[in-house]
Amino acid sequence: MALDIAQQTELALLERQKPMNAVIDRGDSAVQQFYRDAVVLLTGGSGFLGKQFVEKLFRSCEIKKVYLLLRSKKGKTIQQRLSYILKDPLYDTLRKKKPDFVFRIVPVEGDVAELRLGLADKEWDNITKEVNIIVHMAATVNFQAPLHIAGITNVRGTRELLELGKQCPNLKLFSHISTAFAHATVSRIDGDVKEQFYPCPVAPDVFIDMIATIDEERLTGITSALIKDWPNTYTFTKAIAEELVRTSAGDLPVCIVKPPVVVTSLAEPSPGWIDSQTIMSSVIGLVLGAGMGVVHILAGDKNVVMSYAPVDFVNNAIIAAGWDSVQNRQLWGRDIPMYNISSSRSGTKWGDITSTIKQDEFYRLSTPKVVWYSYVIETNNRLLYWLLTWFLHYIPGYFLDALVSILGVKTKGVPSLVKIYSRIDNMFNVYRYFTSHTWNFRDDNLQGMISRLSPADKAIYTCDVGLMTHKDFLKSAVIGVRRFILKDGLVGSDAAYRKQQWLFYANIVFLSLYVYCLWKLLALLCSGLAVLFNV
Repeated sequence: MALDIAQQTELALLERQKPMNAVIDRGDSAVQQFYRDAVVLLTGGSGFLGKQFVEKLFRSCEIKKVYLLLRSKKGKTIQQRLSYILKDPLYDTLRKKKPDFVFRIVPVEGDVAELRLGLADKEWDNITKEVNIIVHMAATVNFQAPLHIAGITNVRGTRELLELGKQCPNLKLFSHISTAFAHATVSRIDGDVKEQFYPCPVAPDVFIDMIATIDEERLTGITSALIKDWPNTYTFTKAIAEELVRTSAGDLPVCIVKPPVVVTSLAEPSPGWIDSQTIMSSVIGLVLGAGMGVVHILAGDKNVVMSYAPVDFVNNAIIAAGWDSVQNRQLWGRDIPMYNISSSRSGTKWGDITSTIKQDEFYRLSTPKVVWYSYVIETNNRLLYWLLTWFLHYIPGYFLDALVSILGVKTKGVPSLVKIYSRIDNMFNVYRYFTSHTWNFRDDNLQGMISRLSPADKAIYTCDVGLMTHKDFLKSAVIGVRRFILKDGLVGSDAAYRKQQWLFYANIVFLSLYVYCLWKLLALLCSGLAVLFNV
C-alpha cells in the first residue's frame, strides 16, 4: 500500500536526521564534551522554546541534571505541570532513546517575577552549590503587556538570575536569551541591526526603581512617551535587560543569544513540531487558518524580508553558542559574546511565503479536515484590509455563528468564527510593525561560531537559517500542524486535494451569490434612504 504524500514528505524530512543521529551516538564532539555531566538551571522551560531545548539537550548530551524553574499555575502543582509537559509527543524520541531523562529533571518552585526568583532559602542554596550552567529563557512575550509587568519579568527577573549566578562557585556559563528585535527600532528600519550593545533607552537600575515606585496607572499613561523608538513593551524591556547584563554581569561567563520569530521545528525531533498553546499566538496559526480555508486575509508587505527561525535551529544555536562563548572567549576580550540568529541573508520575503502556499504541491498536502477552499489575499493597506476582513471574515462569520446557534450544533471547545477572526485581527495589530518593515540582522558572530564548530558539531547543531529554503520550512510546518494540532494521522491527502478542487468551484458560486445579495441589500438600503430623504 502506497504511503500518503504527507507521510512521504515527513519521511523525507526525517531522513535528514540520519547523519546527525550517527554522530550524536558517538558522544565525542567538543560541544557534547562541554555539556557532559552538567547541572543546568533553566528558566522558561515550560514555554515553546524551553521545552524543545530540554529535549535537544538531553538527546544530544549526557546531562547530569536540569533544574526547571516552575510556578504553580491554575491549580496545578509544579510536579503536575511537569508531568503534563513531559506528555508532549515532542519527547517520544527521547523517551525511547533515554527513558531515564525524566528522573534527571528537577522542578523547583519559583518565579522570575519574584524577588530572589521566589526560591526558598534551601532551594537557593542547593542550586547555587550544584549548578554550573544557567540558561535564562523566561520572559513575558506579550507585546501588549503593561510596562510594569514586562519590566518586572524581563528586566528585574534578569537581575535576580544574575545575582544567583554570582553565587554559583562552579558556574561556567550564563546564557541569556534575548531577541533579535530588541533594537529593531523605528530609527533602524531598513538598516543593520548588529551583534553589539546599543545605547539603552533607560538605565536598568533607574528603570527597576521606576516600576517599583511609580503607580501602575501613571506608568501606563507615560508608556508611549517612554518607549518612543520601540514598537512595544516587550522589545523595550528586552533592550534594557541586555544593558543590565552588560553592566551587572561582572566576571560571569555570559553570552547573549538573540533569536528572531521562533516557529515550528524544521526536523528535530519531528518535522514541524509545535504545541497547542503556541499555535494560536504565532504566525503558524495563520498557516493553519489558511490551510483550513478559514483565514483568507493576511496583513503584511509582500516585499518585507521575513525574520524567522525554526525552534530546533534556535536551540542548536543556543547550545553551540554556549560552548563557543567559553571555548573562544579570547576572541571577545572583555566584551560579552552576542549571537544573532538571522534569516536575513536568505532574503525570503513575506510575498515568497504567501505565493508558495498557493502552489499546487501544497494543495496536495491539504488535510481532509479542511472546511473551505484554501486561498489568501495579502495587503498592507489598512483600509483595504478592513474592508476585506469584513467582507470575507466577519460577515460570513456572524452568519455562520448564528446558524450554528439556531440549529443547536454542539461545538464544545471550538471558539466561534467571530472570536477566531478577532484573535487574528489582534495578532495582525501586534505583528503589523514587523510584517511591514525590514531590518538586516547581521549574524557575523554566529557565522564565525559555525566556522569554528567541528564537522561533528555542525551535523548535530545545525543553526544556519540562511541555508534553509522557505519551501522546505513550509512543508515541515504543514506536516507539523497536521500531526500535532489537527491530528489527522497524515492520511487522506488525495481525498483532501479532490475536496479542494470542488471547493474551488463552490467558492466561486458562493462569492457570486454573496456579492449579488450584498449588492441587492445595498440597493434596497439606498432606496429606503432616498424615500426617507424625500419624505
